[in-house]
Amino acid sequence: MDHFRLADAACATRRMFVRDLLLDAQIGVYAHEHGRTQRVRVNLDLAVEDDGAANISRPAVGADDLGRVVDYDTVINAVRQIIAAGHVQLVETLAERVAEACLANPRVRVARVMVEKLDVIADAASVGVEIERRNS
Repeated sequence: MDHFRLADAACATRRMFVRDLLLDAQIGVYAHEHGRTQRVRVNLDLAVEDDGAANISRPAVGADDLGRVVDYDTVINAVRQIIAAGHVQLVETLAERVAEACLANPRVRVARVMVEKLDVIADAASVGVEIERRNS
């Protein structure tokens, strides 16, 4: 299955991303995973509406204004709050919650979220899931 092009001039989107956000999360279905934290890595790719491309009077390039973009600090803080909210059993659930938080911003058209547990399988760097969700 092909992925949506996150940065696409024809669709007036730009790609905003967060790479390798490492956090301690209370996650897992097994008894030995409860009552402790595990390292997780979160990667995000967002297709963000580029209002400058659709609006000739406000060019996309040159307007150095935080109000015209999706603030990565806000996105990262949302991920931190989701993880701090308490135990989650599945990486799939965590990924869905993160995607939902990203898509709460109406400028985000697509959220691609990867969540990995880093210390689960001794001979694997990570295990996890990647999802892609869209705003309608």
